[in-house]
Amino acid sequence: MNRIGLGAMRITGNGIWGPPADPGQAVALLRRAVELGVNFIDTADSYGPEVSEELIADALSPYPDDLVIATKGGFVRRGPGRWEPDGRPEHLRQACESSLRRLRLDQIPLYQLHRVDPKVPLEESIGALVELKEEGRIRHIGASNFAENQLRRAQKLAPVVSIQNRYNLVDRGSEELVDLCEQEQLAFLPWAPISGIEHHAALREIAQAHRVEPSQAALAWLLARSPAMLVIPGTASVDHLEANVAAAALELDPHEVELLTAHGGAVNGTTRQ
Repeated sequence: MNRIGLGAMRITGNGIWGPPADPGQAVALLRRAVELGVNFIDTADSYGPEVSEELIADALSPYPDDLVIATKGGFVRRGPGRWEPDGRPEHLRQACESSLRRLRLDQIPLYQLHRVDPKVPLEESIGALVELKEEGRIRHIGASNFAENQLRRAQKLAPVVSIQNRYNLVDRGSEELVDLCEQEQLAFLPWAPISGIEHHAALREIAQAHRVEPSQAALAWLLARSPAMLVIPGTASVDHLEANVAAAALELDPHEVELLTAHGGAVNGTTRQ
């Protein structure tokens, strides 16, 4: 697995709502990602909604054998910037079946609960995913925007293979979960992986020393932070995509990794993506 994947939220319209201004450009970006060796693409039924999944299928179906498509269910969209959790089993079943149809898949390799719905017991939401797995509609179960206690509750019902939480150089709100994923051999998918780095002086200095962009150095730090890390930067630009993928070849020395780790900031992560 290439540890730099692609987050497919940004290929939609403004506010993660509706189609992009240039759907052809989005299709070209997805195809270029595969050409560059990206073999993990993360999306969700709520991106658009539906738009991101449809573009992925239009661009890449039938899929290469080594390409993993991960999607998520558990949000309802009623307008730009609006995200309403819905973890009811009947909603998750309908969402999964609709994603299968849009993605033109017989089985979704990784299906993630997008967020815990405070109005629905977590066990009911995860139980719906367990049933879908038993029926062969999904292969693996993942979780997004989870706390450790929620992960433990989910693990009592089924294996959870991945956690997708907000995490980056300046937002360490999921630090303990990164370590937990490493210890238990789960994948950790940081969303917003380069957010908030604009004024990070140490990062800029290290990036200049390597003659790369600060965003590339930030991605390299994430990869060095833990072997559990599977980074999914999102973009609507082919140039940015190419720069992101190239970051996998950047090796920071241990002193640089330590310096960036020491100069990061811990802030409260958000539960929306």
